[in-house]
Amino acid sequence: MFVKYVKSHVVKGVVYTIICLYTLESNLKQHLRVHTGEKPHVCEICKKSCSQRGGLHHHMLIHTGEKFHVCKICKKSFNQKGNLNNHMLIHTEEKPHMCEVCKMSFSLKCNLTKHLLLHTGKKPHVCEVCKKSFRQKGHLNGHLLTHTGEKPHVCDVCNKSFSLRSALNKHMLIHTGEKPHVCEICNKPFNRKHHLKRHMIIHTGEKICI
Repeated sequence: MFVKYVKSHVVKGVVYTIICLYTLESNLKQHLRVHTGEKPHVCEICKKSCSQRGGLHHHMLIHTGEKFHVCKICKKSFNQKGNLNNHMLIHTEEKPHMCEVCKMSFSLKCNLTKHLLLHTGKKPHVCEVCKKSFRQKGHLNGHLLTHTGEKPHVCDVCNKSFSLRSALNKHMLIHTGEKPHVCEICNKPFNRKHHLKRHMIIHTGEKICI
């Protein structure tokens, strides 16, 4: 009886109208959360909340470690399709986002946004402790460790710890013996860039500020 009722109304277009109204109402409720800030879908693990159920599903992949989206070229996997799309630009070497000031191009729009701060001089990320400002949030996060004293990056060889990963990378050159900074005149290598700058005085006779 129910199937017959539905079928007869589909022919007349009544059921189609009802479905559409329900769908629009559902979409409207989701859209209104943009304005209200309501986030009813909460992660049971870290308590992060999302406005959409789909957003919560994407977030859960961080905890489960599942990566369904695989690059067909290098087989690297990602938990979100958008991240895979961004990764594919590495293989295609496509750089669609161009700086209007210096014409330098980038594969990702976020990298162009960061680059533009070099031209504008803006440093929107400010340390609440000492008010020092930074162009990138990652640089601010690294700076904050100087106030907390936290040193999460530990050398696997000698167990010396560092607040910044970049500092650990420089330290590792001591153990590996690698000297990536090479003098273009005499080909003498150095493990520190400022050591190379000091060395250049021998050739130029000019004192360089380090």
